[in-house]
Amino acid sequence: MFRINIFLFFVAGVTILGGCKDDIGGADTKQKFVISDSLLKTIQIDSVEMRPVVSSLTLTGQITFNEERVARILPLVSGIISGINVQLGDYVQKGQSLGIINSGEMAGYANDLVNAQTNLLIAKKNLDASEDMYKSGLVSEKDMLATREMYNQAQAQLTRANEILRINGGNTTGKYVLKAPVGGFIVERLVNNDMAIRPDNAGNLFTISDLKDVWVLANVYESNIGNIHLGDIVEITTLSYPGRIFHGRVDKLFNVLDPTNKVMKVRIVLQNPDYALKPQMFASVKVISKTNQESLCVPSGAVIFQNSQYFVLVYKSPSDVVITPIQVLSSNGEQTYISGAVKSGDKVIGSNALLIYSALNS
Repeated sequence: MFRINIFLFFVAGVTILGGCKDDIGGADTKQKFVISDSLLKTIQIDSVEMRPVVSSLTLTGQITFNEERVARILPLVSGIISGINVQLGDYVQKGQSLGIINSGEMAGYANDLVNAQTNLLIAKKNLDASEDMYKSGLVSEKDMLATREMYNQAQAQLTRANEILRINGGNTTGKYVLKAPVGGFIVERLVNNDMAIRPDNAGNLFTISDLKDVWVLANVYESNIGNIHLGDIVEITTLSYPGRIFHGRVDKLFNVLDPTNKVMKVRIVLQNPDYALKPQMFASVKVISKTNQESLCVPSGAVIFQNSQYFVLVYKSPSDVVITPIQVLSSNGEQTYISGAVKSGDKVIGSNALLIYSALNS
């Protein structure tokens, strides 16, 4: 019985030691996370850099035509308009007819021209007769000079009548042909056929803009006015082209606030060679400006936020990736400015960072 008890005690001890050995061996052989070659090919490794701090501000705006490249067509005479064959959005060539105004004023200008021509012809005959009579001694020099003065006045009246008719289109049949003074798109049409128009109503009939460049007028709230400067780089996106970024610069600050909505307007001039941007489009305006400060900077994709703390993954080798806490100072969307236990030149994982962070913590 004594021998049997000793044997059982020995077996139990071996079993316990074996179990402990298995546990110890399991702890020793726990595998450390290593980035596989296939995953390494898909991730982006970036460097921590010291850069000037670039701030960004997103504004709302609207596309409008360039007011410096716009022609507003005003009526010079009164009458009834007809012959309009252009629509809103049509492209017109310089000199193209936009419509015809049947005008009593034009008929009056033509009549004035005929009268001036007739008066000049009569004055010329009187002058010729007066000069012949003066040579024969039948009239005095004073009378001859008076006749010559009447001829000069008739000649001036004809010149005036011709000039008035030319300014108003030169048509002698009582019609005023409304022509496009520049080439471009019809961006406003405020008249229809058979409408009676007058030059004293202060309204334009058509507005033409070439749209080769357009304005973006953005709204800046009072709290952000100090963050906007002339020359700031601007990135503009629209609902129509969500994947396309239009680049420009702040061209003008309108240093007054709208009394209704308390915003200041800023202007950006954009080239528009393919006419993609159209007046009245809404735009998102991202204003980017540099400051005089410098800070450590990483791509925003490298920053992880977990448990109320920011981290980056400092990469040394596929088997040596360190989770490093940081403080975020600011961000402009693409770049994030940080401080903490990193230094310029450190390598950080810039893509799939959250996936690798989760694997390191598993």
